[in-house]
Amino acid sequence: MDMSKEALQYVVELKEAKTLNINGDTYTDKDIYRVDNNLRAAAIEMNTLTSLVDYAKAFTVEMSDQMLVQVVSPTEVKLISCLDSDRRRECLVSVKAMIPEFGYGRYMDHESFIIALQSKFIDNKDRELLLKFAGTVKDESIAQYGDDGITQKATIKTGITSVGEAIVPNPVNLKPFRTFIEVEQPESAFVFRMRQNNGVECAIFEADGGAWKNEAMGNIKNYLASELKELPQFTVIS
Repeated sequence: MDMSKEALQYVVELKEAKTLNINGDTYTDKDIYRVDNNLRAAAIEMNTLTSLVDYAKAFTVEMSDQMLVQVVSPTEVKLISCLDSDRRRECLVSVKAMIPEFGYGRYMDHESFIIALQSKFIDNKDRELLLKFAGTVKDESIAQYGDDGITQKATIKTGITSVGEAIVPNPVNLKPFRTFIEVEQPESAFVFRMRQNNGVECAIFEADGGAWKNEAMGNIKNYLASELKELPQFTVIS
């Protein structure tokens, strides 16, 4: 379909933004969006700190003279640029740790609890104590449990046919997998509780107020600073 010169001019004018002055204030009759001066790439997603270090060392020359490695949380690290001419930062890499799930504060049957302790916690003295205790608890009525709100008693097997009462270990210091595998897993305090509900159920509750997160982030920062010490353009922050 042919369009006259006047019609084309009319269409062009429709697209142009115009400013209006009303009562001393300036308005525009269209939405206007600023076009950035710099192009930015989408972040590469990774799951290990080793991958981040390998990437940083391999592509150093392609990055700016100053780069930031930000420890966002115990499970997330980002490699970002410093401010560009648009006063914005480019995130080149996003690293998120793959952490095994564990239901803190949720009761589970004692067999599932034993399996979780063995597969999702690093071996230490208190883990061994809990495994031994949970493995010898008898599945008896709630009347055979004592609980004053602070300590608990449970009936345990003390031999092939004999049983006895024992104090439930509490609190306990455990080292679950909660951060990147390249760094030391923080050890922290937990409250261990048991209850009778169609069998014995166990649960652990975090009892350090989240202090383990600061320790984990410090461990990550120290690891990355050590691995990137020969590359001064990278600054690790947390």
